[in-house]
Amino acid sequence: MTYTVAVRTLCEFTAKQGDLDLRFTPTPTAQEGIAGHAVVASRRGAGYESEISLAGEFQQLMVRGRADGWDPAQNQLEEIKTFRGDLARMPANHRHLHWAQVKVYGHLLCQQRGLPELRLALIYFDIVGQRETVISEVHGAAALKQEFEDRCRRFLDWADQELAHRQSRDRALEGLRFPHAEFRSGQRPLAEAVYKAARGGRCLAAQAPTGIGKTIGTLFPLLKAAPAAKLDKLFFLTAKTSGRSVALNALTQIRGMDSSMPLRVIELVARDKACEHPDKACHGESCPLANGFYDRLPQARQAALDGKLLDKQALRRVAAEHQVCPYYLGHELVRWCDVAVGDFNYYFDSSAMLHGLTVANQWRVGVLVDEAHNLLDRARKMYTAELERNAFTALRHSAPGFLKKSLDGVNRCWNELLKNQRAAYEAYDSAPAKLIAALQRAVAAIIEFQTENPTHVDSLLQRFYFDALHFLHIAELFGSHSLFDITVPQLGAGPSRKASTLCLRNVIPAPFLAPRISAAHSMTLFSATLTPSHFYSDTLGLPADSAWIDVESPFKPDQLTVQVARRISTRYQHREASLQPMTDLMAVQYNRQPGNYLVFLSSFDYLRQLASLFQSRHPEIPIWEQSRQMDEAEREAFLQRFTQAGRGFGFAVLGGAFAEGIDLPGQRLIGAFIATLGLPQINPANEQIRQRMDTAFGGGYEYAYLYPGIRKVVQAAGRVIRSQDDRGVVYLMDDRYNRPQVRKLLPKWWPVDCLEEPVAAYTAMPFSEQPL
Repeated sequence: MTYTVAVRTLCEFTAKQGDLDLRFTPTPTAQEGIAGHAVVASRRGAGYESEISLAGEFQQLMVRGRADGWDPAQNQLEEIKTFRGDLARMPANHRHLHWAQVKVYGHLLCQQRGLPELRLALIYFDIVGQRETVISEVHGAAALKQEFEDRCRRFLDWADQELAHRQSRDRALEGLRFPHAEFRSGQRPLAEAVYKAARGGRCLAAQAPTGIGKTIGTLFPLLKAAPAAKLDKLFFLTAKTSGRSVALNALTQIRGMDSSMPLRVIELVARDKACEHPDKACHGESCPLANGFYDRLPQARQAALDGKLLDKQALRRVAAEHQVCPYYLGHELVRWCDVAVGDFNYYFDSSAMLHGLTVANQWRVGVLVDEAHNLLDRARKMYTAELERNAFTALRHSAPGFLKKSLDGVNRCWNELLKNQRAAYEAYDSAPAKLIAALQRAVAAIIEFQTENPTHVDSLLQRFYFDALHFLHIAELFGSHSLFDITVPQLGAGPSRKASTLCLRNVIPAPFLAPRISAAHSMTLFSATLTPSHFYSDTLGLPADSAWIDVESPFKPDQLTVQVARRISTRYQHREASLQPMTDLMAVQYNRQPGNYLVFLSSFDYLRQLASLFQSRHPEIPIWEQSRQMDEAEREAFLQRFTQAGRGFGFAVLGGAFAEGIDLPGQRLIGAFIATLGLPQINPANEQIRQRMDTAFGGGYEYAYLYPGIRKVVQAAGRVIRSQDDRGVVYLMDDRYNRPQVRKLLPKWWPVDCLEEPVAAYTAMPFSEQPL
């Protein structure tokens, strides 16, 4: 069996040495690198060849890659590297790696074209000055072959280990058994659909009820299908930390069926959560874990992979034993693990690591997207960029004099944009060209300054630099899927320029997500709320041939009572009138059946009003409230109030931390009151989204307001019934739930009835004619 490796991977494995060095020295962006390569190629003669595919074998190793350029007139093979600033400051270990790469390409070209010798050239292209620095050497084919084979021999022991691991892994997965005595109701059809999608290389969107065990119901069949589908990697992507924990627990159960199962699993953790020395800079002169990182990496890598399950704690232990950075050790280990569990952004962001590695290594991957209904909002944020005036003003006051001219230029353009501002929020169909040009000049000046002053540390400058780079990157991607808007808070009679925000806002992320979906061999997006299907297909960019499955609920209608309080309105103008009847309804239900309940409202202000009234009217009933910006310990304390023998009401915000992703089975939660339709706030920004959605798909109101709102409601109500033994009640406290266009979006198995029992304080306002 042949083991295939990319030239870059082979060289990084055998030639990387020295320190990890990530100090703030601005480097070219990917787009600038591509442009730089194009400039160099355009300067060559007519016979110049770019992007040459090369491949060669040594024993059971297949090495392949693309050389940057070949000039037959000079018999010169070129490796092009773009840079900024003083080339003399480039670390020696970088240059060492570059020579290793060009020499491997040199051997492969000599072999392919029968060349006895050739000139190898490192072309360092300064993207600011557009100048080339050429460092070249002539090498004979025999010497290049010898170095190539030596490098391959150093890699072969690892390749043999990886081949043996892959064969052992696939044998184990072929014989994999479900880790429970039987499937839960609904799990089998879900698992079958995931398995078929993986075998057929298709995208699958699966709607399955909350509580049936979707995580293990998707991981198991994808693992089972991996050998036949020839999958190299599996990625489990989540929106929240709790989703990672559930996935790791499921993988532990699956591996527990066979204690010797050779399945390598890694958890990807955010840098700020993994860093051991947040007070130190990321380079060898500051951080001890960066010093000599690549020299100690081989031993750490071997030790880590022997452990197989690399969650945050296990990775930290290995990193501590070998004195390397746990965050970047995790990044290195992704290449050699079978399953990676991490956040959405690791695959879907514009600079996503997992997607980049998949493309670069031509991996065949199977991707699971947990709680996929969250992907729309998360992806919008990934492809949105903002600049805040307050932060920019603070930078102007503290920035070095060298940067004053360029920053003043940005300030003038910013002020010019605000001259015509007539409202707190205004949107435009095009990106601000003059501001973008000024930002480009400012970024170039920052790069020049930082290159000449590498030890200068300024957090405000660094933040603005990265914000500006992201803004410029998103501006390059600007199109009908986005809009440019300016927000200026109203102070007195006119807007305040000091607090303005400029935003390139993505509305429809489909054009960005579609290429990432197609890069996977198969992708399954699953959630309890993927209705209606056309909404998610349109906004997420799912392929036209995507398979869809709506798993029938395993829960019986008699497990859940769903009542619509049709004499209550939670519209903004009716909120004060709604408080008393909601308080009375909650008290009636509690007196009928004491226990733990969740009450969901549309805002913290509304929550506080209802909680205060309820507490004053019923002081004997315990209550606890979600507050703004709760930390992890506070969130855990909130959930711990829901005990099996507990009593009372927990007040929470719909769409917040307690509206999805939490599990309170049995008597820990017996009911929920939802005092809102969940609709996003009607404001100028959301109205712009509605207009863009209407232009793109029609039904702008549904796409911008109704579908996202009902999704949050269904997710929140899904906290009540978590198993086939649970019983509970859900009160939908708004008259609009009685309307057909809303009812059809609720789960089919819900037995929805209008509340007929009179409650004395119910408002008698005629809401039936009110719009949604």
